[in-house]
Amino acid sequence: MTMTGDAIRESFLNFFESKGHTRVASSSLIPKDDPTLLFTNAGMVQFKNAFLGLENRGYTKAATCQKCARAGGKHNDLENVGVTARHHTFFEMLGNFSFGDYFKEEAIAWAWEYLIDVVKLPKDKLWITIFENDDEAFKIWHEKMKVPAERIVRMGEKSNFWMMGETGPCGPCSEILYDQGKDTGCGRPECDVHCDCDRHLEIWNNVFTQFDRDETGKLTPLAKPSIDTGMGLERLTAVIQGVKSNYDTDLFTPIIRFVEKISGKTYGKNAENDISIRVIADHSRAVTFLIGDGIMPANDGRGYVLRRILRRAARHGKMLGIDKPFLNEAAKVVIDMMKYTYPDLADKAPYITKVILNEEQRFMETLDQGLRILHDETEAVKKSGKTVLPGSVIFKLYDTFGFPTDLTADIVKKDGLTLDTDGFEAEMERQRERARGAWKGSGEEAVAACYLKASSSGVVSAFCGYEAVQKDEASITAIFVDGNPAQTAREGQKAEIVLDTTPFYGESGGQTGDTGYLEGEGFSFVVKDTKKPVENFIVHKGMVQKGEIAVGAKTRLVVDLERRKAIAANHSGTHLLQAALKAVLGDHIKQSGSLVTPERLRFDFSHFSKISDEELLRVETIANDMIRKNLPVQTEVCSLEDALKTGATAVFDEKYGATVRIVKMGEMSMELCGGTHVERTGDIGLLKIVHESAIAAGVRRLEAVTGREALAHIQKAEEELKRTAGLFKAGHLEVYDRAEKLLKSVRDLEKEIEALKGKLAAKDSGDLMGQVREIAGVKVLAAEVAISDAKTLRDFGDKLRDKLGSGVMLLGGKADDKAMLLCMVTKDLANKFHAGNIIKELAPIVGGKGGGRPDMAQAGGTEPENLSKIFKEIEKLLAK
Repeated sequence: MTMTGDAIRESFLNFFESKGHTRVASSSLIPKDDPTLLFTNAGMVQFKNAFLGLENRGYTKAATCQKCARAGGKHNDLENVGVTARHHTFFEMLGNFSFGDYFKEEAIAWAWEYLIDVVKLPKDKLWITIFENDDEAFKIWHEKMKVPAERIVRMGEKSNFWMMGETGPCGPCSEILYDQGKDTGCGRPECDVHCDCDRHLEIWNNVFTQFDRDETGKLTPLAKPSIDTGMGLERLTAVIQGVKSNYDTDLFTPIIRFVEKISGKTYGKNAENDISIRVIADHSRAVTFLIGDGIMPANDGRGYVLRRILRRAARHGKMLGIDKPFLNEAAKVVIDMMKYTYPDLADKAPYITKVILNEEQRFMETLDQGLRILHDETEAVKKSGKTVLPGSVIFKLYDTFGFPTDLTADIVKKDGLTLDTDGFEAEMERQRERARGAWKGSGEEAVAACYLKASSSGVVSAFCGYEAVQKDEASITAIFVDGNPAQTAREGQKAEIVLDTTPFYGESGGQTGDTGYLEGEGFSFVVKDTKKPVENFIVHKGMVQKGEIAVGAKTRLVVDLERRKAIAANHSGTHLLQAALKAVLGDHIKQSGSLVTPERLRFDFSHFSKISDEELLRVETIANDMIRKNLPVQTEVCSLEDALKTGATAVFDEKYGATVRIVKMGEMSMELCGGTHVERTGDIGLLKIVHESAIAAGVRRLEAVTGREALAHIQKAEEELKRTAGLFKAGHLEVYDRAEKLLKSVRDLEKEIEALKGKLAAKDSGDLMGQVREIAGVKVLAAEVAISDAKTLRDFGDKLRDKLGSGVMLLGGKADDKAMLLCMVTKDLANKFHAGNIIKELAPIVGGKGGGRPDMAQAGGTEPENLSKIFKEIEKLLAK
């Protein structure tokens, strides 16, 4: 019986566990602590610091099945997806890794054993490539694995020297390729492993990681040579299941069956339809996992790539005749297929599908708008007598509205137009340049090398701040000055201190770090901030206030208690806020970010519409009800797996360790959280929401204050209300009614003024008709009127035009040292005189500019003193 994709994944991990490897869960698609990457694009990304010797993970051999995305940056497969049998935006990479443990011989032997003995691939179908100078690898393959010399091919740096990115770990590699047979690929008799066709398929790449490449291209030997391997699960599954395309494996066929059902199209019957079906099958997996890892559609960065993938899939759905949102349903198929391997997908399913549906609905509106623009641009090209659609238009449709060039070409073909492909490519290159300039990194801060080296060498900090904010004695284990390790720091010198144990909370999880002071024999140190750059490594930043501190010295530690209490109240407040939001708005609420300081709290979350005042009031009321109940805040430390089974809320893109801390407040709030909290909810005192806003599509932000700050906010608002009530000479609770009556009175007076202006204008229009002159057989009225706003001037002009019957009218007025102009031409003369052109020519006389329709145009200017000149000029203009 043929192995399923799920069985292959599990067999790989089981095999390497049997070889002493630790099975490590896939990391997020959002790289942590690595500003160089847009997405996790290989299995080794989460182990980068281990390869560099900067991180001790507690094991030296690992095996993973890593979620990967290649749709941006250097590794960008987006445009090939759907066209080829192999390219994907999302895929799973199987990998085994050694951090200075084993090297080439074991890596090669185990790769061969797995392929030959476990998944039973025929030896005569396999080819080996090695780096051109790697004699050691050749010897292992030929003499130990008994691979014939003619099936081991030496290749150059381009194909057999692997780099994760522009910088980072790298080294020579050896690839294992599978010969799919003469009926696959180019069909040329001379086809061999050098050919770019699909016959010789790379299935496994063994990278012998020996170097670290810096920005200048310099290669520095790593402390210990290591192994990094990668094998695409989709490719391996295709080979084992005996199919020529990854899309024909059971990793994709359920999604393809779904697309067939909703589109009414049959896969394999039409080449163009097949491309669209494959695009949807691939992209539905990508958007499901990207959103599941906390990325939201946006106009820049990762969110922009996600939006492009999602819209590309939606567009291909439209090409298949699907006229309604469907990707949200495709995501359900993906989740059902993958939930056993990635259990978090099932928990996030309502959120993922809602985000996709919201984006699909937005794109359907955008798509229709794009079609209208294309129609207008096509008509403009035809009217000009040309036959080529400009590259700038093609690019705008592609970039803004998601139109591929082939779709644009198909649409304009019926009008006999072709595409300016050179112009389009020039626009694309400019966009790539802008993207390279705009991409400053992932937003993650790279952890300073000095911290990583100290941490990997055994310098650790135990956090004891949950129990107390003061510790009588701790040892200084490391000092950093100006980013470099130091043995001492003197009075007045800024420094960073690491201690073996500390009650100071290092900034993480959105909570700001503690402040306070350290003091010991002959020295004191003011702590102005505390950071936690890596796990179990807490850095106290500040200045030596007195004396000299030294590594090994004993010190007393004191955290600013009042500040810590305020932070704890705000952090506990965010938990209650999230619980209240879920109760009012629904379970789709997921934390997207947070900030907890002594003064305030900020909570970002997924939601797809503005929160009404009534909903905000309910959220605030529920949160304060939990505060008044004075619920105990309970904490428990357990394994991540056990914690998730309890239903505790986890932050989407947070990187959790093997053990986690659960913080529970009553029955409504239970979250994974390492922050500091109050002992009982009553300690928060009061929570007041002060602002609600949108920060991105589908992401809202609440800002709130608690305790003393909440009281101060309410007191300030009450003072403002008191002052306002004094202006109205009303009680506090009477201000609204009094203001409403006053505004009604103002509106009534404004209407009365407008009516009076109308009567005056009617009288003035009768007087002005006496100023009508005839120029070249046309009645002309040019006059200055005592009107100070544009609307009244237009209304007055309408009345005069009706009385004029046939002719040209130019009116001018002054308002706040500004000039206003209005020109009207009756319809019977619109083919002879153009009001917009008249205004355009006359407006500069009064220091302005303007324009408009043939029958009516307006302008403004900064030189009202020149109005009289205008009226003389129009006579010359019309007499031409």
